[in-house]
Amino acid sequence: MKTPSLLKLQALLAVEGGLYKEHAIAPSAKKLNGALGDLLSHIREIGKSGNLGLMVAAEKAIISDELKNHANSKGMVSSLSAALSELTAMERLLSIVDDKEEYSRVDRAHSLPKNRKGGLPLDEARQALASHYARLNNLDRARLPEEEKKLIDARKTNIFAAGKLYAERQATTLGIDLAQGKRRGMRI
Repeated sequence: MKTPSLLKLQALLAVEGGLYKEHAIAPSAKKLNGALGDLLSHIREIGKSGNLGLMVAAEKAIISDELKNHANSKGMVSSLSAALSELTAMERLLSIVDDKEEYSRVDRAHSLPKNRKGGLPLDEARQALASHYARLNNLDRARLPEEEKKLIDARKTNIFAAGKLYAERQATTLGIDLAQGKRRGMRI
């Protein structure tokens, strides 16, 4: 049974849907879509580079831009600020992950099973990447145009790749054979 309240909601949704479609074909929307397409191509290029430092720096630049130009609620400001802090912590670990002596301290500090994944320390860098991947997943569920969802997918792909690259560097530094762990069913 449709109540007057539900009928009004359906009417309002129909109006919004029509205006949304009208807005999508406006000249400014076409310019924006072109800019988003260029941005998407560049983000994908960064991901293909295999340069972990560049991938993290690019994501920080995107988050900084979002914080400066698009954050419109306390929750969004808080989430983006947390993401920046986490990726900054990751950058600090990037500076030592290849140093066997220095990174062995991080390894020892993460000795409990709950602080390890795939035989590797679940350090702040890996936690930051997991947290940010979840943040991007949540964005993907929002009411966004297709072009912006593609951007989020590209960023998620880059963050996932960054996680694998970081784990490989951890394994190399610690002398852990990741292939051994995969055969035993460990996940990276």
